[in-house]
Amino acid sequence: MANFSDRLHRQWRHWRTTAARGRRLFPAATLAQIGAAITAGEQRHRGELRLIVEKSMPSDAIWADISNRQRAIALFAEYGVWDTEDNCGVLIYVNLAEQKVDIVVDRNIGRKIAPATWQQVCRTMTAGFARGEFHASTLAAIEQVNALLAAQFPATGARPNELPDAPIVL
Repeated sequence: MANFSDRLHRQWRHWRTTAARGRRLFPAATLAQIGAAITAGEQRHRGELRLIVEKSMPSDAIWADISNRQRAIALFAEYGVWDTEDNCGVLIYVNLAEQKVDIVVDRNIGRKIAPATWQQVCRTMTAGFARGEFHASTLAAIEQVNALLAAQFPATGARPNELPDAPIVL
């Protein structure tokens, strides 16, 4: 559990991460390309992919010492990523204030793809973020996810799109 000073420092980092910074790192053109990459990828597999970019966590989450992973799990539930026919939802959660990425997968995917594989996808993004390559590293990670899902859950013909493909920016 973080002490008061650690929480205050974390809160300050989140307060400094503005919506303008989020728009600069993920402009409308990037968000459109991400949505198109999700749409195209979902034609190759039975999974449903969501990307949520959060500029900063809510203050109450920081003071409650909610981890990046816990926040991702909460958003996975809140946005219904778990609610797919084949239990094949995937959430990529990006916390801009901390430049952290977490991936939460539904139970069917979790049975076939190891957590270490998802950690590698997260590292693709965080390494790119460290170089300032938010656009390219996010698209590369989405392609990795689409390839993993296509290998384990290939499309079996036309299927409905169960979740919106457009990224969510909080």
